[in-house]
Amino acid sequence: MRIREATLKDIPAISELIRPLVEKYIAYEFSPEAARNLLLSMEPEAIREYFKSGYKYHVAEENGVLAGVVAVRDNVHLYHLFVADAFRSQGIARRLWQAAHDACRDAGNAGEYTVNSSRFAVEMYRKFGFVEAGPPITRDGVTAVPMKLIENSFPLGE
Repeated sequence: MRIREATLKDIPAISELIRPLVEKYIAYEFSPEAARNLLLSMEPEAIREYFKSGYKYHVAEENGVLAGVVAVRDNVHLYHLFVADAFRSQGIARRLWQAAHDACRDAGNAGEYTVNSSRFAVEMYRKFGFVEAGPPITRDGVTAVPMKLIENSFPLGE
């Protein structure tokens, strides 16, 4: 498994990976209009705009197949984290999060992160150390659970 920073050439494959997973695990619980809008935000054109806005993407590949993707906005907000069903339960989500986390730390993040989790992913984020930061929020018909991670930044021995 190889994890690397994504490029613009990866955008179609990222969209192809994310859309069916969003439909299967997230969008089904929303109204048709909300689900459609959520899925539109996963189209290649939308992802291209995320890249242009400075979102940092990393992808996991296995023998040339895209296995997963992670994206971070503003060096602090975990935006996308998806792993293809065929690659689940192999630690890829954790490895992708670690790659994104390391890139954020290298860019100056002091150890505070946020994510608006789908209900489906809350337990995974808890395993990564995130905690709920408030009640679920609904925006444009899409409900998410705000979560945060604050790492101990004190040196050992203090």
